[in-house]
Amino acid sequence: MFNKLNTNIDFWMFKSCQNNVLTFFFNKIYMINIFKFIILILFTTGLGQASEVKVFDFTEKELSELDVRKVRGADNKTLYTVGSNENGNFLKAVADNAASGLGKEVKIDLNKTPFINITWKIEKDLGGIKENTKKGHDFAARVFAVKKTGATPLSNRAINYVFSSNNEIGFNSPSPYTKKSIDYVLASTKNNLNEWVTVKANVKEHFKKFHNLDVNELDGLAIMSDTDNSKMKSVAYFQNIYFSER
Repeated sequence: MFNKLNTNIDFWMFKSCQNNVLTFFFNKIYMINIFKFIILILFTTGLGQASEVKVFDFTEKELSELDVRKVRGADNKTLYTVGSNENGNFLKAVADNAASGLGKEVKIDLNKTPFINITWKIEKDLGGIKENTKKGHDFAARVFAVKKTGATPLSNRAINYVFSSNNEIGFNSPSPYTKKSIDYVLASTKNNLNEWVTVKANVKEHFKKFHNLDVNELDGLAIMSDTDNSKMKSVAYFQNIYFSER
């Protein structure tokens, strides 16, 4: 009987230890799931670290508030209007012997979100011009990433991301008007004419590569369609411009 009792005690001790282990195991799983849930809530409610920073909304209200800059010497201003499709709002730019841009002062932390993402389309391009010369320095669509490096706009540095009508993707050169702005081809009508295309570039790396600047924060972005040098006409669309961590 004593042996039977010991056996029963051993059994219940084993069962008790087993239950403790199982309880610990399930409690650990429960806490891990709770932690995952909290992280999910933080990110979906915007309390976590931002992985994307949208720059433009392309609404009538925003269009009326953007800083419009006509290029000196241009005969006309580019005509900008907003519209929408199944993917959201877009900006339409018609430049007929015209040149003016839309600027927005916005702080972008390039340590967190160094990549610019642009969705755009060229309906009518500027074929046959030499874009890296003064007489042909026109682009149906371009987006400037701007860093203030002095007291005046002329001292600023920029990477000018362009949708080229003549050069291949990856081609780059200083602006024929100033070495403080680099033209970088992110898309070309040689590959995509009259169709939407989404592109991406590491802005932080480009400022280091082309300007030898370690830029932690951008100061603004500008959109422009210009044909004042070639005296031609272009039609372009911009949509969903944002910065991301990768």
